Amino acid sequence: MKKMSTVVLAGLLSVSLAACGSGGSKAGNTAEGGGSNGGGAGEKVTIELAISKSSQDSAFIQQDLLDEFEQKSNIKVNLQLIPAEQTTTVLQTKLAVEETPDIIQYNLASATTDLNLERNFEILDNEPWASRIVNKDVLSAYGHIYSFHVSQDTGMQGVVYNKQIFEDLGLSIPNNFEEFLQVCEKIKASGVTPVFMPYKDAWAANVWPAAAFADFVAKSDPTFFDELNSNKRKWSDIPEFKTFLQQQYDVYKKGYTNADVLSDSYDMAVGKFLNKEVAMMFMGDWLIEGVAQQDPNMKLGVFPIPSAEGAKLGASPLGGQLFIPKKAKHLKEAKEFLNFLATKEVAQKIVDAKGYVSNFSDVTTPKLPEYKQEIVDKYITPKNTVLTTDAYMLVDRSELYRLLQDQFAGGLTPEDVLKAWDEKFSQLMKDKEIAGF
Repeated sequence: MKKMSTVVLAGLLSVSLAACGSGGSKAGNTAEGGGSNGGGAGEKVTIELAISKSSQDSAFIQQDLLDEFEQKSNIKVNLQLIPAEQTTTVLQTKLAVEETPDIIQYNLASATTDLNLERNFEILDNEPWASRIVNKDVLSAYGHIYSFHVSQDTGMQGVVYNKQIFEDLGLSIPNNFEEFLQVCEKIKASGVTPVFMPYKDAWAANVWPAAAFADFVAKSDPTFFDELNSNKRKWSDIPEFKTFLQQQYDVYKKGYTNADVLSDSYDMAVGKFLNKEVAMMFMGDWLIEGVAQQDPNMKLGVFPIPSAEGAKLGASPLGGQLFIPKKAKHLKEAKEFLNFLATKEVAQKIVDAKGYVSNFSDVTTPKLPEYKQEIVDKYITPKNTVLTTDAYMLVDRSELYRLLQDQFAGGLTPEDVLKAWDEKFSQLMKDKEIAGF
């Protein structure tokens, strides 16, 4: 696991911004090997693609793309939309009882811990598109390609904010927590909700601590994660972690958020920003992309979680990759869908539409959207980013997310959260037979 983590982490921030050359391959190529349980000659086959409801803006499931694939291949892609808060549990169950979808969209770093990547998923090293990949590290673990994506971008996460609201109110990006609270107060006085917290989706409550913890460790305690993962340190050993959890809770308790933080979900976020009901949200730049698709004129940006003076922008592991389970019912057709997405024409269309940094040698990176170019100029190029804690975790984080929810329900203090997570973390590491536990 330690070797695997090193390989994964090494590629997460190696973002190349150079445009690539040209070339191509034909649509409809099928991978060698792999069987199919249905569909004779000319007979339509339906494959199942499982995806979280919070990822419905995924580039790979847009209806025009699915229609084009069906027309060319006579293969229909049926979407299994899973509630965001249940995604990990549902997929774990499906894999365990061998009711596997043909394709799963998930996060590579999480798949290694949540879904037993090596045991459950196909190695894709020899697929027709693999030789054209520019940065294989962001798709790989254990020395093999397990996932598919047309982009080599990492998601950046911090505070997504409405630039126009900031400009209208004469606000500057805050450099620390006290300045952030002052910004919240001015926004609230203008009649706009300062921060939207969609913590019905438990994972969203981890955006603040995942970046804040990592920023502190990188600057003040760089050996912490190695010692944590060898059972020499505990989460509750770092007093600053309690401070960071309290900060996020204080934003809520001071009345700077939506009232129903445990009832409101991530799928409401785009609408909240489009309607100018909220000014900020602790989230990744993928939210900006979702808003821009519906209103290209709305100017959003992202700045670091202001947990400490001069905090760096969080860089989360590349997300939204496609995986093919070993026991997919339609293995051949699932691979054919990836081959379709990987063709020069289709991949270029996706990269252009999403403003991705291309991961194919024959697909050109387009001119980046303003918000992404700003991230490149302000954070990526000057190396003002830090990998979030998710990149260092070897176990399922679902229980941590639930503990963070419990804090907002009023049942746990920051110290309670960390101590409870210490116990669960230790048990999970022991269950995985990690050395030292």
